[in-house]
Amino acid sequence: MNLPRIQHLLDLARKQRLLVIGDVMLDEFVWGKVSRISPEAPVPVVEVQSESSYPGGAANVARNLRPFCDSVHISGLIGCDIHAGRLKALLAEEGIATEGLIESPNFPTIVKTRIIARQQQVVRVDREKRLPTSPETLDAACARIAELLGEVDGVILEDYGKGFLTQDFVTRVGQMTADAGKILTADPNPGNPLTWHNVTTLKPNRSEAFAMAGIPDLGASDDPLKDEALKQVGSTLLARFDIPSLLITLSEHGMILFDRAGPPYHTPTRAREVFDVSGAGDTAIALFTAALCAGATFPEAAEISNHASGVVVSKLGTATLTPEELIASFEKNAA
Repeated sequence: MNLPRIQHLLDLARKQRLLVIGDVMLDEFVWGKVSRISPEAPVPVVEVQSESSYPGGAANVARNLRPFCDSVHISGLIGCDIHAGRLKALLAEEGIATEGLIESPNFPTIVKTRIIARQQQVVRVDREKRLPTSPETLDAACARIAELLGEVDGVILEDYGKGFLTQDFVTRVGQMTADAGKILTADPNPGNPLTWHNVTTLKPNRSEAFAMAGIPDLGASDDPLKDEALKQVGSTLLARFDIPSLLITLSEHGMILFDRAGPPYHTPTRAREVFDVSGAGDTAIALFTAALCAGATFPEAAEISNHASGVVVSKLGTATLTPEELIASFEKNAA
């Protein structure tokens, strides 16, 4: 892709309106240093130096979209607690519309707390309670989504396997989105096996894709285009879900796109340094969808998504990137 084409797509993406639906959570980071081992147990003592919080899960997908799109909405389930208030405030600070969030007194807001010392994660503490989502809650979510569909150009379903995305709910959202003529992409979770209806693109990682296809993964090939098992997975999932395209992220091997309109397309990794892969999948689905909504072809959207992911893995924590950083990545790799 040449730079004028990339800039043109980014200019068009700015005008796109996106809705992210899925498991939202609050990401907390406790930053400190370790200088001794606890006398109480053989564990490091972390002396806290600072703390920070960010929108996590599906909310991080919305956060990744915001530097590229002027209008971003989020829909998900939160509790009626202090963590929900903090999450909504953080989203509002970043200009993300929160009217799609559903509050439930029976559902505690999901919180993931990471304790980090010397750029190493020492431990992660998860606060969550997995409860079945009531039909009334899902009806309320569908009603709000139906209202928002007239205001958006594309929809992303982000499944972290926390229970919000049920089969009935996903089927209803897929039908509503198709009826509205909008692009719909999904980041699936094999721990929550679903049938994906009316989806433009699915974006699993390699292990997720093999699990979804029910094909054993005997190891990655250095050349994904010569990986016969991977190609079998691609054709299997395209046929099973009757979808136009499938984007599989391959860690150090980049991404591979399976498209009904052409042969598999591989884009190699663009990461120069890797500090933290957490949230890279969120970046990948966010930028791929924004590019599609802006009029990019599937291969162009894959290239943009791959470059964006290469930028965020070079940062520590739940990171995002700017359009300027994305352009710089294309410039570096063209040099």
